[in-house]
Amino acid sequence: MLIDLVKFFHSYRPQPIISQLGPISIHWYGLLIVVAILIGFYLTSWLIKKYNLPISQDEFLTLTIYLILVAILGARLYHILSEINYYWLRPLEIFYLWQGGLGIFGAMIASVIFLYFYAKKKKWSWWLMLDILTPAVVLGEAIGRWGNWFNQENFGRPTNLSWGIPIDIWHRPTEYLSQIFFHPSFFYQFAWNLILFIVLLILFKRLNPGRGFIFAIYLIGYSLGRFLIEFLRINPQPMFLGLRLAQVVCLILFVIGILILACRRQKNY
Repeated sequence: MLIDLVKFFHSYRPQPIISQLGPISIHWYGLLIVVAILIGFYLTSWLIKKYNLPISQDEFLTLTIYLILVAILGARLYHILSEINYYWLRPLEIFYLWQGGLGIFGAMIASVIFLYFYAKKKKWSWWLMLDILTPAVVLGEAIGRWGNWFNQENFGRPTNLSWGIPIDIWHRPTEYLSQIFFHPSFFYQFAWNLILFIVLLILFKRLNPGRGFIFAIYLIGYSLGRFLIEFLRINPQPMFLGLRLAQVVCLILFVIGILILACRRQKNY
């Protein structure tokens, strides 16, 4: 079974569009985002009920709508800034969301900042909100990674490994036009996030949500995996001291996660 799957991914060339209904195109990337949002909503609703958290369904639904909008704007802005040279020459493509291009770091930063002020307004615990939303974020990003496969984007370096995926020539960087198979870095990120999601759910049973520990462990775990996977990725990004922008952000978030664990534990919350 596993060998058959490897053979399938090694030979299949995915297409970004599921179907065309007149002038309307249904894209895999958009569908997967919708699926991720719905699953994340029901997962978080289940956690709220299971742990008797003081948030009503209506309040959570309103918060979800706000967070979706904020996260998409933040994710798109981060992606554009990380590939500013490309979009500087193609400004109209800034609005082509169906082609992919959402940076999880931008979504994370924008959502955390928004959540701080929203929780303060509602007199909710910011740490509690971060903890209960984190598993949905991890699972949602894991699901969304498959959109990268359908769009043939965010793949890794060329490889001769049996699980390398074929990339159409118009999606390859000019320096790799003669190469056919590339590392499925999207799948590495999917697998890492799925493992992290399972770990966080297990920790939910052992750590009381509301202390920020779940969120901190997410920052540490996600950053570690993403930092390593970035060594394989070849999409253009600004470089700092030999590291890609995403790796620099990972280092910052990793340190923040460690500090949160240390400070919140010291305060004995």
